[in-house]
Amino acid sequence: MAETDSTDDAPTRSSLDVLKATFARFSRDQCTDLAAGLTYYAVLASAPALLALVSLLGLVGDPETMVDQVMTTVEDFVPQDMTDQIEPLVANAVGNSGGAGFALILGVVLALWSASGFIGAFGRAMNRVYAVEEGRPIWKLRPVMLLVTVITVVIAALVVGALVLTGPFARTVGELVGLGSTAVTVWGILKWPVVLALVVVLVAILYHVTPNVRKPKFRLFSTGALVAIGVWALASAAFAFYIGSGFASYGATYGTLAGVIIFLLWLWITNLAMLFGAELDAELERTRELRAGMAAEESLQLRPKDTSAIEKRAAKRQDDVDKAREVRVAARAEDQAEARAEDETTRP
Repeated sequence: MAETDSTDDAPTRSSLDVLKATFARFSRDQCTDLAAGLTYYAVLASAPALLALVSLLGLVGDPETMVDQVMTTVEDFVPQDMTDQIEPLVANAVGNSGGAGFALILGVVLALWSASGFIGAFGRAMNRVYAVEEGRPIWKLRPVMLLVTVITVVIAALVVGALVLTGPFARTVGELVGLGSTAVTVWGILKWPVVLALVVVLVAILYHVTPNVRKPKFRLFSTGALVAIGVWALASAAFAFYIGSGFASYGATYGTLAGVIIFLLWLWITNLAMLFGAELDAELERTRELRAGMAAEESLQLRPKDTSAIEKRAAKRQDDVDKAREVRVAARAEDQAEARAEDETTRP
């Protein structure tokens, strides 16, 4: 009976405790700074990705219709004066069907190269979240990250395509592939669940593959991933309301740069949500380990996927320390020898 009472009285971690610890981890790991770095890499990947998307539109449909649809979408996010500057660029890219194929290939190549920088930075951020060094050698890490990059670019393209594929553009594409108005209407309803499913898959892949830790299993619907998506959706909606409510004066302050500033802030919010979800998953893993009797008070007990690169770096550091010590010891011995020689010359 006493043993049962002891079990019942054992301390547990409430959801509030986990949430507090998650915020503490988020602050300790300087996730706001990490999100800023990720935003930089995301911006680098955005320009070539948009070039590829616009060039693709120039290959699949009527240029005038495509320009109107793209600009209708753009007008929802940027000020009118900036829209006036963007429209000629879009019209030129879409209307130049002769160069659209080359622009598409160039955009895809540049997007993959730029996105690989984001994936690498995200992996380093995830390693900080899980308090582990990157131990995978470059010949093993690069192919994995390249595969994740390709998957990320494809899913991002599908998400953007699904968002753009609406209204007149959706009807035009439907006519090209032989679909009736009913199918287009159904797509208008189903595209949001499709977009959500794609985002869930992408976040799950990033959370599982990029860090150098062996997770127990691949989880498509981890708590952290779902919270990250929910926080991102709510924060994006709140940010959009703030921008459109009149409380913000980005247009008056930044002029034609207002759209760019807003886009940067939104990307930063997106990366903050992603990192917060990762921190929550890490804290929940710590809670599971503690309940299993594992010594996870100080750090997680997840095994790294590979440690060979860590050992190699440690050996290089030790070699540098040994060489530095040799310099110090030699200098000290030289000083001692000079001191003895001087003492002998001055001795009567």
